[in-house]
Amino acid sequence: MKILWKNQIVERDTVKIDIEDRAYQYGDGLYEAIRIYHSEMFMFDEHFDRLARCAKEIRLELPFSRNELKENLEKLIALEKITEGEAYLQVSRGIKSPRNHLIPLPGTVEAILTANVIPIKRDIESQEKGHTACIVEDQRWLHCNIKSLSLLGNVLSLNEAVEQGYDDALLVRNGFFTEASASNLWFVIDGKLYTHEDGNLVLPGITKMKLREIARELDIQIIEKAVPVTKLDQIEECFASNSIHEVTPIVSINEIPVKDGKRGPITKLLLEKYIEATI
Repeated sequence: MKILWKNQIVERDTVKIDIEDRAYQYGDGLYEAIRIYHSEMFMFDEHFDRLARCAKEIRLELPFSRNELKENLEKLIALEKITEGEAYLQVSRGIKSPRNHLIPLPGTVEAILTANVIPIKRDIESQEKGHTACIVEDQRWLHCNIKSLSLLGNVLSLNEAVEQGYDDALLVRNGFFTEASASNLWFVIDGKLYTHEDGNLVLPGITKMKLREIARELDIQIIEKAVPVTKLDQIEECFASNSIHEVTPIVSINEIPVKDGKRGPITKLLLEKYIEATI
């Protein structure tokens, strides 16, 4: 397998990680996961815009321009012959010795890009049958709008759910739903579409952005407001969204079926229109 390392495409086994790389020691870096359809990256510009915003928020200078990154990823996609898949990239703040928690001064470290591409196919079974989920307390940090490499909170939440026999975790903070373990979260209540407003408690998802656009085109009312757990018995539909898995229905929560325990009509329609947008 070939990967993008800094600004070169190299064999994966030639890349070495330094012990004092800040991504390795602190999770000090950012990442993006971009869906590939028909050998092209879907919504690349939106992913780059988010990466650039997050870099500014953590005071990290990206070591590439928009065009440089796109061209290199496109070369990698062509070399690996990916038609449908995922492009994953991460940017470490770089290597600083000796190890120090303080963010290095500008110009004293060089950020490091690493990226790969892999083939994946649409998970039609999950998109039709849906996932089960349980409620887990959201114990992540308070900057969830930054797509940081520090994902231990998400990892522990998902692991807790899977250990209990569920497919995913629905995170709750102060009595309100925030996200799923690695996805934005949506509910249908009284025919209206609810999702947590963008802010520091949730990631502003790229798929979320597209689904908002599609919903408005379909005249589906969207209410961007956190849903309280106390409305659990009023939920008619629930689904999670992210760039890799697109739209996945949540058909039961804490072993209680959502409505009839099957994918709902609004979820199905939004998924169909989303897939149309990728063609």
